Order: sequence, then structure tokens, then C-alpha cells
Amino acid sequence: MPATTPSGAPPAIALRGVTKQFATEDGTPYTALRDLDITVRPGEFCAVVGPTGCGKSTTLTLVSGLDRPSAGSVEVHGKPVTSIAPGVAFMFQTDAILPWKTVLDNVSAGPRFRGAPKRKAFDDARDWIRRVGLSGFEGRYPHQLSGGMRKRVALAQNLINEPEILLMDEPFSALDVQTRAKMSGELLGLWELTRPAVVFVTHDLEEAIALADSVVVLTAGPAATVKARFAIDLPRPRVVQEIRFEPEFVDLYHEIWEALRAEVDVAYSQTTQLTGTEER
Repeated sequence: MPATTPSGAPPAIALRGVTKQFATEDGTPYTALRDLDITVRPGEFCAVVGPTGCGKSTTLTLVSGLDRPSAGSVEVHGKPVTSIAPGVAFMFQTDAILPWKTVLDNVSAGPRFRGAPKRKAFDDARDWIRRVGLSGFEGRYPHQLSGGMRKRVALAQNLINEPEILLMDEPFSALDVQTRAKMSGELLGLWELTRPAVVFVTHDLEEAIALADSVVVLTAGPAATVKARFAIDLPRPRVVQEIRFEPEFVDLYHEIWEALRAEVDVAYSQTTQLTGTEER
């Protein structure tokens, strides 16, 4: 029987005993994840942190249905994920907006694909374009936008479909520090409108704490698994640029960094040993 939340509903996302292996060039298996257990409640904002190569992005592909686990189970709202899961949106690290379409066409593409009449799709798209602060840019093409503006388009493109689950793979990593903080604040404001369950992958621990209700720390790969999970009991609504200075934030940062630092050290040691072996 699937686990349930305190309200009696199943978790929005449940990964239980998940192992994922890939075949290498010489045919031997590489274990990216092993015995991974993560649950996310409906409406919860969960951030996942860990060193490079620990399987954070792989975890998102398993939840989305873009890939299947080698062992264990992945469920969305209590149902096994056997294909691309309905009600799930995926925001990638690189822009997934269509370069040959205008902002309006990009944002309205989801509703139109789902059968919405053109006028309604355009009206809803204009509303979301306004919400992300791009009114007046409906006719622009992606190459005419800044990096931060393209991320706003991607947010509108995902949220217009009112997903129950939003998967985000380091979506702001390519932005400068100021724009990244601004986009994080805008994300929280937009998330509050519909409260999808979010799994947000990031290398930035400050970003994770500022955004999330919980932070999951993964161990270094290969065979990464959950090392620890921390509840982020900071009040909402939050101002991302300001909450980092609160004493409670600083205490959480030190606590989580103690768990994360050892894994970063392990991952760094593995890469330096590999480099040294290759040089010999």
C-alpha cells in the first residue's frame, strides 16, 4: 500500500528503494543511484543538493517518466510512473523555448497542444506573460530577449498548464548573481499562486534554503543515495534577497553544509584521483 500524507492523500512524489544503472562504453554497468528514498507532499517545495555527478538530474528524469529505474518504484500521486507522467512540468537548465516562435506562441503552445481554443490559449498566455513581467514582449523572439527574460518565458510556459508537479533542474544556474536572486523571488511568488509540488535541483545551498520547505542532501556518486533531509522552518512569504541575513537562515546553512561538505570532498577526491590516473 502506498504511504500517505497526514491528510490521508498519497505523496505527490514517492521514490522508494530506487536504483538506476547505466551501461558504460565497455558494457559494464554504472550505478548512478542506489536505494534512493524521497517523498514530496502535495504543495511542498523540495530542494535537492549534492556534489556533481550524484544523480540529481537522473532523479528528475525518473519522476518525469523520461527514464525508468533499474530497481525500486517511482510513484506520482500514488500511481506508478510507467511513461511520461501527466500533470508534471519540467524546467531544464538550458532554455527549452522554441527559437522560431514568439513569446506569445511559446507560452500558448501547451494549452493549444492540449486542445484549448486559440483565443483562450492566447488570452491565458497573455495573462501569464503579464505575471512574469513581460507585458509588451509578446511579439519578441527568444534571441531578442536577455537570459533572465528567457527564463521568465520558460516559467510562464510551464506554469500556464497548472502542473501538479514542477521539476526544475538548475534553471537559474546560467544567470548572473543579481538576476538569479531576482528570478528566485519571482519563482516563489508564482509558486504561491497554484502551489504545485516542486523538486528543485541546485548546486547553490543558499538558493535551496531560501526557496524550499525541505532540503535533501545526496551522497557523492557513484551509487548515490539520500544522506540527510532537513526541514526549512522559515516563515513564508519570503524575500529571497533578505532572508539570507536572518540568524535562522545562517544556522540552517551551517547545519546542512556540514552534511554536504563531506560529500563534496569525496566527489572532489574522486575526480582528482581519476585525473592523476589518466595522466600516468
